[in-house]
Amino acid sequence: MLMFCPTCANILGVEEGPKALRFACSTCPYVHNITKRIGNRIYPKLKEVDDVLGGSAAWENVDATEATCPKCDHTKAFFMQIQTRSADEPMTTFYKCCNMACSHRWRE
Repeated sequence: MLMFCPTCANILGVEEGPKALRFACSTCPYVHNITKRIGNRIYPKLKEVDDVLGGSAAWENVDATEATCPKCDHTKAFFMQIQTRSADEPMTTFYKCCNMACSHRWRE
């Protein structure tokens, strides 16, 4: 936590005084003894993560193929291909299990 000098508005540094630690200004004679622990925690708000596959709307008009789900062993899965790397790399195939009770997603 930063403390500022009320006289000249510079940042106060911590120094050891005759009895305890104290805040002291480096440009003027202002000194403030530390009598209790000062602390303040501010947690930043995490930004929302976008679904890179387009969310549930991306799976609306996709085709199904013969693929075995690794979770429930269902034999059909929806699939879509997306270029996730550079153009000289092959496309990544994403699968979603056709079994509505499972809906497991995986990729190859």
